[in-house]
Amino acid sequence: MRVFGKLNYLIISVAMALSLSTGLFANRPLDATVGCDCNPTQVIVQLLNSGDLPAVITQYGLEPTPAAQVGSPAVFLLKINQNVPNPPTPSQVVTAMTGDARISFAEVNRKLSQVETEGLAWTQGHSWAIGHSWAIGGSVKGLQFQWFPQRIHLNEAFAAAGTKGLRTDNGQPIVVAVLDTGIELTHPAFAGRLVDVADRWDFVDGDNDPSEVGILRTDSAFGHGTHVAGIVAQMVPDAKIMPLRVLDRDGSGELWRVTAALIWAANHGADVANLSLGYPQDVRLLHDLLDNLDPGTIPPATTFPELGTHRLAVAVAAGNGGNTTPVFPAAEQRDGMLSVAASTRYDGLANFASYDRSWVDVSAPGENIVSAIPGGRYGVWSGSSMASPIVAGIAALLKAQHPDPTTYPAPHDLLNKVVETSVDKRWNVLPPWGEVRLKRVDALCAVTSNLNCPIPANFGNNSGFEDFLVK
Repeated sequence: MRVFGKLNYLIISVAMALSLSTGLFANRPLDATVGCDCNPTQVIVQLLNSGDLPAVITQYGLEPTPAAQVGSPAVFLLKINQNVPNPPTPSQVVTAMTGDARISFAEVNRKLSQVETEGLAWTQGHSWAIGHSWAIGGSVKGLQFQWFPQRIHLNEAFAAAGTKGLRTDNGQPIVVAVLDTGIELTHPAFAGRLVDVADRWDFVDGDNDPSEVGILRTDSAFGHGTHVAGIVAQMVPDAKIMPLRVLDRDGSGELWRVTAALIWAANHGADVANLSLGYPQDVRLLHDLLDNLDPGTIPPATTFPELGTHRLAVAVAAGNGGNTTPVFPAAEQRDGMLSVAASTRYDGLANFASYDRSWVDVSAPGENIVSAIPGGRYGVWSGSSMASPIVAGIAALLKAQHPDPTTYPAPHDLLNKVVETSVDKRWNVLPPWGEVRLKRVDALCAVTSNLNCPIPANFGNNSGFEDFLVK
């Protein structure tokens, strides 16, 4: 496995020094990190007219060559000139751009994280490092006898669909992109299940080796991507997994990486993408890209010619704050995506779940899920990161069953079927949620188009209620 010493980024070009002085930021605070959970030297800017770029660069103290560019009107990743005394912060540059008629929007290159991260108030999660040992169910036997496939009737769904991830028209595998910390490429769970090397990419190090980086039990994020991808492999064992590394060894990443990775996934044959990551504020760039991944009848304000005609259905983890605070991109609520909360083995909402009926679409099993971890082993992890790939897997199974675009013309048609065929759930529970009204996905009901999916026999009004009492 590769360790950590690479320096080049796919999306960042070599910086060019620009010596200039400006009075725009003369009174700014000296602390260059205040108010910016973001890349400390970059801003994202969309111009109405690309011809204004040189003047905008000069006025706001930016380097003359964009680090990257996407979309139309063009969205630029721009670097703040660091070769001047006391350079401004990204937040200050974005604030200074407010009201500039040449600029459609400006935002920081926001940091984001896997949604099972210690120390983040908006997404606390349950990882192996938080009272959940890898040793619990951490074996091939534990994998084979875990609870969630029975809960969502997965084996019955395989039989009813007549496929486990191969298209029923031509026998080619459906492709699921996993945007995460990377994966252990040599793990037995992925034998014969990965896309070709040319279709993989590491957006952290800028190469086609998206291996996870870190040390087991030392780096709390290490194993996250392997575990998530392992769930996809269980859901659609004949599909291909496209590993795209967008998160560092500490589980953190940046907005532009995710944007670049989604465009890559669409252009390299992915049918479904899974995002088990999040951040606490809305952002414009990803909002616009998600609109383009599933275009509606109204053309989006920003288009992405880079996508061509490729489209993606996207499953997004809703977070683990144990509250109603929105987590993005799950709370974006765009047509071609589903936000997924974690449910328990008792079919209750997990006590750590981020949930509000205004922005969470469905739930899926996310408690003590056995899947692959580095070292060729298996372990347990809990969180919405584990629930989201289950939904991605059901979407992939539906796409394999009905690859003809007349059945599901757009990603939202596919995802609507996942929601419509889910099990209705409703409880009155303790704060902060109050009344919970949410559907739990079911693979069998999805592939049989059962709009009246039966509630399991062991499901009752108090089923899973204890999950809300233990904090």
